[in-house]
Amino acid sequence: MECLRIKTSGEVRILGHDIEKGQRDIRKRIGVLPQSFNAFDYLTVKENIEYFGGLFDKGVAAEDLIEAVQLQDKRNVWFTNLSGGLKQRVGVAIAMVNDPDLIFLDEPTTGLDPKARREVWEIIRKLKSQNKTVILTTHYMEEAEVLSDRVAIMNDGKFIAMGTPKQIIEQYGSGSTCVVKGANPAAAEAVRSAGMTLEARDGDLMVKLDNKGSLPRLVGLLSGSEVTYDEVLIKGSTLEDVFLKLTGKKLAEAEQ
Repeated sequence: MECLRIKTSGEVRILGHDIEKGQRDIRKRIGVLPQSFNAFDYLTVKENIEYFGGLFDKGVAAEDLIEAVQLQDKRNVWFTNLSGGLKQRVGVAIAMVNDPDLIFLDEPTTGLDPKARREVWEIIRKLKSQNKTVILTTHYMEEAEVLSDRVAIMNDGKFIAMGTPKQIIEQYGSGSTCVVKGANPAAAEAVRSAGMTLEARDGDLMVKLDNKGSLPRLVGLLSGSEVTYDEVLIKGSTLEDVFLKLTGKKLAEAEQ
């Protein structure tokens, strides 16, 4: 889709153009941030953006891109002196130099700390607000769930689920779970005796809520005189739960 490899089969069309016949037109309208992105260490942020912008006949002014990725105070700093999160912002800016309609972001937040990751999220949200189409590859299921309008889950090179995050979770998720933290043995016995599905995990009880009546029923069971616990939390299914259910892999294994 990025015009870097020859297709093996089927039909591929990008922005109305056939991937084999229309690469010249496609490349003018797409932007790419590869996973192993790097820029010129001893050029400043502005100089890097200007360099890559010069590869296109027309594009976006460097200062506008610097403002878009919120690097105004770093415009004259060498790329090598930036943190990982700031380098990724530069990468997003470079991917936008030709004002693309479609932007590919390949693992843009891998290796970033939580703060830097969320800063990149805001940049992606801003791209969406500008009516840019973003194709995001990620192993962070929370990231996919928060940012995506549509999600495709892949396993061994094949799509195994596709739809909005909500649709996928509703179709493949395990429903809601009540987490009873710090529950004593009497709590576990009361829930188990009532026939409710539960799992003991590190001193907590994970109780499956099968229907709307399950929660009131559980609350009643936890009101017993011998029952003690610290707190009760409701946990809904997530994309990460779905990924694990469909692939049988932990995310760390999937990244290998």
